Amino acid sequence: MKSVNLTILSCLLFSFTAFAQADSKSSIYELRHAVKENINIPENESLNYFSISQSTNKKSPGLAILYSLLLPGMGELYADGYNSGVYFTIAEGALWATYIGMNTYAGWQEDRYKSYAVTKAGIDASGKDKDFYSRVGLYLDLEQYNNEKALERNFDQMYESQQYFWKWNSTEERRSYRDMWLSSEQTFNDIRFVVGALLLNRVASAINAVRLVSSYNNSLEEQSWNVSVGLVNYPNMPTSLNLNFNTSF
Repeated sequence: MKSVNLTILSCLLFSFTAFAQADSKSSIYELRHAVKENINIPENESLNYFSISQSTNKKSPGLAILYSLLLPGMGELYADGYNSGVYFTIAEGALWATYIGMNTYAGWQEDRYKSYAVTKAGIDASGKDKDFYSRVGLYLDLEQYNNEKALERNFDQMYESQQYFWKWNSTEERRSYRDMWLSSEQTFNDIRFVVGALLLNRVASAINAVRLVSSYNNSLEEQSWNVSVGLVNYPNMPTSLNLNFNTSF
């Protein structure tokens, strides 16, 4: 009778293998091993080698936030809600394109006004800071600037005439330089707003991703099922096969 029951048990084993989850592989292996080795089942004891269960895991809000901070929209993708996350990804791409474009333009304008000052005002560009380039656009020449600082008694702000010399040929040239300088500086300042928008886009994506994860977890219909198989011996009765199948929602 035990050999017959072991044959039935082997058939059941191969049927349940197709539906088993990864976390029950070790138990199935033990049952296969038991059948293969044809172990002896003690009297009045049952064989219960595996329990197969299936359930849906909840998603982590922390991971959703991390993904959104790395790349907006990825948190929504993790939460199975990329229909809304795609807009954050598109916004991210547009903002980065704006950042690169503005930074390139501001750098180009900076090179342009420096080259213009060398050509038109005769300055020596080596070792000059931003304050110097700002003042060059406000005064017609170095003498005018130093005279004003002397009248204000700000002697520490005066420049040495040989190293910091400049002289515009006309007011129009100075104004043209000033316009280029302003364009560059204003663009560099505006880049800060783009950086702020990049950060805001990440925060908004993270908030949206957490909302989607919460909605996903709340809507989960967790289902689990367990199967146990054993051989049971009862006094004065033939050995029988015991099969239990339990589900929970």
